[in-house]
Amino acid sequence: MIHTLPRRPSVPNRPPGPGFSIPGQRLLAFRRDPTGLLTGLAQTYGDIVQFRFAGQTAFLLNHPDFIQQVLVTEHSNFTKGRALHRMRLVLGHGLLTSEGSDHQQARRLVQPVFHHERIADYAATMAAEAERTGATWRNGATFDVAKAMNHLTLRIVGRTLFGADLAGQEERIAAVLDDLFVLSDPVHLLLAPLLAWLPTATARRFHESKEFFDRLIYGLIDERRQSGPGQGDLLDMLLASVDEETGRPPDDQFIRDQALTLLLAGHETTANALTWCWHLLAAHPQSEARLHEEVGRVLPAGKLPGMADLGDLPYTRSVLSESLRLYPPAWVIGRSAIDDCVIGGYPVPAGSMIILSQWVTHRDPRYFAHADSFLPDRWLSDGRSERPKFAYFPFGGGPRVCIGAQFAWTEGVLLLATLARRWQLLCPADSRPVRMDPRVTLRPQGGLWMEVKERIGRLGH
Repeated sequence: MIHTLPRRPSVPNRPPGPGFSIPGQRLLAFRRDPTGLLTGLAQTYGDIVQFRFAGQTAFLLNHPDFIQQVLVTEHSNFTKGRALHRMRLVLGHGLLTSEGSDHQQARRLVQPVFHHERIADYAATMAAEAERTGATWRNGATFDVAKAMNHLTLRIVGRTLFGADLAGQEERIAAVLDDLFVLSDPVHLLLAPLLAWLPTATARRFHESKEFFDRLIYGLIDERRQSGPGQGDLLDMLLASVDEETGRPPDDQFIRDQALTLLLAGHETTANALTWCWHLLAAHPQSEARLHEEVGRVLPAGKLPGMADLGDLPYTRSVLSESLRLYPPAWVIGRSAIDDCVIGGYPVPAGSMIILSQWVTHRDPRYFAHADSFLPDRWLSDGRSERPKFAYFPFGGGPRVCIGAQFAWTEGVLLLATLARRWQLLCPADSRPVRMDPRVTLRPQGGLWMEVKERIGRLGH
């Protein structure tokens, strides 16, 4: 739902925006329907919107040039928003929550794990795990595809980055992750430091969940120390690293923070992207048929896709690209201005909250014809070169662009191709309309229940 908002009187050299609201009213509206609220602000007031939100002056930026200014050109003047900082209660000082030199050091240490050559090594594992998942499906069965994709990508991250088989632990990890992500609710995030220490059921589940992940990650670290290096994965690199300033190896807390961040972020976003892909394909049979035709042509029966096949799967990639446009798992980015600055000709005071929304910008008809329609062909045309770079930014941009973006692109295409080679996913006749659950990532509310159908003649036997 798109919210229609009243316009406040024009103020010289101040961006347009809504008028006064009862304290807390806009925060509650955001909690009820965050994508609708941001879309309404953008459609009502334009490229830059100023409003009060959660006790702060906030600016919603809806133009690619302004987004590029914050993420790239003047990135050093914008720090992570205070809400995301509160995720340090869970993630510590990992890549997602660290700043400045701490972030630069962590990124340098982790970057080699995501080099092209390493991702090529991971491709076989990705396809094999997808085949393993598909082998458990039964023709005509109905199940939660969101859960299946979550479990699949979790196993892939476990094997590729940690050399660990997490099979059998997916349910527990997913349940614990849900408990932790209760803090991603806007109200919980604002009150996180207080809620985390109050004697409530929420606080108790939070601490139990954090302790579970501590045991899991520290256990993996201890096992690797005992077995010794040799896998060349994330744990090997972190354990062998040396702090540039002290000349000492990082402590276990640092390793834990980086490992936990990549374990959670490395599977959650890709799982959501794939889930939305299946949802969109089921709603668009012609696009689904083209995907199946391409996959069937490139991958004969019994063949799993590899890195060398990616160039022969352009339509499969375009399906993923269009899904990331319409349902970006990372649907909003928050920043805080360090010093006074000017954006779009308007003054932005230090301390202001900056909001960038992939959900809003990706559906802007100025940059995407038929912006609300699922049209994978738009990514096969030459029109892409005419589009501003930051009209589409599913993985962010600038120095803090998602470090695993290439990993995610490769994984997404390989998993789609592997599963679509044998299976078709359909919306059950009695299915309810799919609703979104925008939290840290954009999920389908209550999962996504679909019926799986084995494709005749593509059984791979």
